[in-house]
Amino acid sequence: MHRLLLLGCFWLLTAPTVSSIFQRPTGSPAPPHLQYLLEPLHPTVHTQRGATATLPCVLRALPRNYRVKWSKVEPANYGESIILITNGLYHKNYGPLSPRVRLRHSHRYDASLTISDVALEDEGRYRCQLVNGLDDESVSLTLHLEGVVFPYQPSNGRYKFNYHEAKRACEQQDSRLATYQQLYKAWTEGLDWCNAGWILDGTVHYPIINSREPCGGRLLLPGVRTYGAKDKQKDRFDAFCFTSALQGSQVYFIRGHLNFKEASQACRNHGAAMAKVGQLYSAWKFSRLDRCDGGWLADGSVRYPITTPRQRCGGLPDPGVRSFGFPSKDMRTYGTYCFVGK
Repeated sequence: MHRLLLLGCFWLLTAPTVSSIFQRPTGSPAPPHLQYLLEPLHPTVHTQRGATATLPCVLRALPRNYRVKWSKVEPANYGESIILITNGLYHKNYGPLSPRVRLRHSHRYDASLTISDVALEDEGRYRCQLVNGLDDESVSLTLHLEGVVFPYQPSNGRYKFNYHEAKRACEQQDSRLATYQQLYKAWTEGLDWCNAGWILDGTVHYPIINSREPCGGRLLLPGVRTYGAKDKQKDRFDAFCFTSALQGSQVYFIRGHLNFKEASQACRNHGAAMAKVGQLYSAWKFSRLDRCDGGWLADGSVRYPITTPRQRCGGLPDPGVRSFGFPSKDMRTYGTYCFVGK
């Protein structure tokens, strides 16, 4: 008898149709109040890349034959990905987060989810759902990484990326496509960019602080302008990437008159690698890196970070990462920015 009960519990955790079993039918009303789950005191958990973060989910009572399902809302495909299911005694992990998640389980009412070595793609909205027959209920939490959004285009000019190429380009620069919320926050903090770019959900936008003729006209109010959803294969735009600080990392400058190959070797001689664009933006944003010197980056571009604007450093009134574009890699004009990770 005990063997049958154990097998039954294990089947509930490993059944291949677990997503459809536990999914609330479309259009079903949300429960009017929480009977078993405690409303989280702080629904947003702030963390850093590389850290360990815990999303709280605590039960006030243990109903019969209950299960708790953790899932992550995925804006790119308008769905949810199951992360973990537990019945209080056993649990099973699912998906790409599987190696880095566990239950905190500090007491028998604790179903909180702990994520180790937090990555950029972990940011977003999570759901802790109590599955108990007809009395299903859930709480939502947001994992938030402080970060910076930057526009990115390749060396061959603007509007060259389809959606999938934009996604890869951001990943190659130690970042990911920004969400709309991240782009909107960046706009409120001063991001002003005339070129439209892809974001994570497959829509295309551009943020404008100073209305002007080449960017929709002077009569349009400032805001995040939108082109809406576009064809991910055929349509081509720039990208808006999001990156965050990585614990224990450092970006620094090596002075010299180096071509691209010599710049790469100079970083290797110091036990480092040429910095990627996302790493330079992160150092500018979080370490307040400030230099007037143009330096090679790993993508072949030349940039420099300014936190205290001054006339002799480009003359622009706002802080930012300035760009010289993609000069010939044979030019011996610039130094290089190097990156050392943890």
